[in-house]
Amino acid sequence: MINFNKTNGLVPVIIQDARTLQVLMLGYMNEEAWNKTRAEGIVTFFSRSKNRLWTKGEESGNFLMVKSIDIDCDQDTVLIKATPKNVVCHTGSFSCFGEKDSKGFLYELEEKIGQRIDDKTEGSYTYSLYQRGINKIAQKVGEEAIELVIEAKDDNEKLFKDEAADLMYHFLILLKAKNFSLKDIERVLLERNGK
Repeated sequence: MINFNKTNGLVPVIIQDARTLQVLMLGYMNEEAWNKTRAEGIVTFFSRSKNRLWTKGEESGNFLMVKSIDIDCDQDTVLIKATPKNVVCHTGSFSCFGEKDSKGFLYELEEKIGQRIDDKTEGSYTYSLYQRGINKIAQKVGEEAIELVIEAKDDNEKLFKDEAADLMYHFLILLKAKNFSLKDIERVLLERNGK
C-alpha cells in the first residue's frame, strides 16, 4: 500500500501506454485521487495548480483507462499502465514527452489483429485469412519469409522493409491462431538471453 504520510500526502504517478510501454506523462495523487482511480478505472490526479482532484480528460474526453497499477519498492511512487483515449498532452502531442514512439507498436498491432479476429470483422483481410485455417496462415508466413530472403539479396531497402513488415504481420496472425502472444515469444528470448 502507498505510504502517503512519507510523501506529505502526494505521490508521483508515472503513466505508461499499456500497449507500447511509452511513458505518457507524470502527475501526482493524494489518497482521494488514488481511491477514485482504483474505483473507476480512469486516472484521476490531484492537480497542484488547481488544488483539486483532476480526472485526465475531464474536459477533452482524452481519458486514461487503467490497465494495471504497480507501486515501487519504497511505496512512494506509482506506475500506471493505461490505454489513452487519444492524445495525452495538452499541447496536442501524443505524450507529454513527445510524439508517439514506434517502439512497442507491435503490441498495438497484435491487439488490433486480435480484435479483428475476435470480432469476426467482415471484409477484413486478417479475419478472412484466419478463417481459412492454420495451414493457409502457415503457408502465408512461409511465402512472406521466402520473399524477405529474396529481397535481402538485393539492394532495394524499401522492398526489403516492406517484406519484413509483411512477414511480421502474418507472423502475428499465426501467433493468434496458435493461441500465443508476443509476450510468450519474448519470454523464450529472455530465457535464452543469459545462455
